[in-house]
Amino acid sequence: MAENLIEQANQWKDAILPWLTTLFKYAIVLTILLAVAYVVLTVLRRRRPAPPPQEELGVDVKGLRDEGPPPAGPVLHFYNVPVRLAALVLAPAGRGRELPPASQLDALADALLPGLAQVIAAHRPVVRRWPAQVSSRGFALAFFNQAKLPGQGGKGTPWCAAAGAFKLGKTPIMAGLVMRAAAPTSLGQVIVEHEAQWLDIVRVK
Repeated sequence: MAENLIEQANQWKDAILPWLTTLFKYAIVLTILLAVAYVVLTVLRRRRPAPPPQEELGVDVKGLRDEGPPPAGPVLHFYNVPVRLAALVLAPAGRGRELPPASQLDALADALLPGLAQVIAAHRPVVRRWPAQVSSRGFALAFFNQAKLPGQGGKGTPWCAAAGAFKLGKTPIMAGLVMRAAAPTSLGQVIVEHEAQWLDIVRVK
């Protein structure tokens, strides 16, 4: 009886031991692979460059040049009042869209208003590039919020602003302009409801 039990135990040992040995080897290999993968991922995370800082969206009007239109060069008029272009914000219209590269700023400016590229060269405004915006009115409200004018939206001060949409070819783009006159006005902030309205509001003479 005892001999039979011993013989059965030996048979079980002979059957299970190779399987356990193989399993142990696979466990060691798996452990090593997991350790290597962990080390590689840790190194890659440390070497991954930090994402570029998001470009500043706000326009600090108090930090802009506190001057009216320059005495020479192209003259920008906002409702027939000579003004200096102090800041320009551009944004693509619609989700997933992007602005043309910065090298095409002149083309963008002249698509918004003929002659505006010359105004930019002469007035040297602060230029901001915003991420995509869903609606023209939503962009205008966000722009006025980020570029806070003194007083009641600029009224009673030399500061004024306009915001709305225009097109470069068939590509819709949003634009916001911060401007400064030589003296206080009642112009304030204007939302451009449709593209053709730009020429009724701002002109280069």
